[in-house]
Amino acid sequence: MNATTAGREWTAHETAIIDEGARIGARTRIWHWTHVCGGAVVGEDCSLGQNVFVGNRVRIGNTVKIQNNVSVYDNVTLEDGVFCGPSCVFTNVYNPRSEVPRKNEYRDTLVRRGATLGANCTIVCGVTVGEYAFIGAGAVVNRDVPAFALMVGVPARRVGWMSHTGERLGPDLVCPASGRRYREVGEDTLEEFV
Repeated sequence: MNATTAGREWTAHETAIIDEGARIGARTRIWHWTHVCGGAVVGEDCSLGQNVFVGNRVRIGNTVKIQNNVSVYDNVTLEDGVFCGPSCVFTNVYNPRSEVPRKNEYRDTLVRRGATLGANCTIVCGVTVGEYAFIGAGAVVNRDVPAFALMVGVPARRVGWMSHTGERLGPDLVCPASGRRYREVGEDTLEEFV
């Protein structure tokens, strides 16, 4: 990685392309062959892995980790603490055709705080992934995901709940790592129980 230059508090590998106008937070690291477009906003303490693309109309919060080979296209927002596994996929047009321009039909995608997107999963545009949800490797998300949900399969379906620390919750809904307690509120809602 290059040394930090005067007035710049983030680092980028010499092969990275950072377009003029991109806003990048302090202590963020940008790795080999990554491209950040000029309209993008990237928070502090982030890591953008090798061969990552970040579009113009993208907002990335603090402490986000984007692993290798991920393209974050326009109209995607990643809140603080999101983890994007290797080669996970975002879309921004629901029904693309090469011969039909659809840039005015981009759908917003929101990934809430602390969510994990597993390797090779696909997030179809227009959905919200809830706080601390966990999307399994290879899953295809085509509808909104509740907070703390563990989602797997094609299309993705909820098979359990996850804690703040990324531990699968058992029937007692107590995190085995932290001891935090949760409770179900309805069929598809989980909240911390204090």
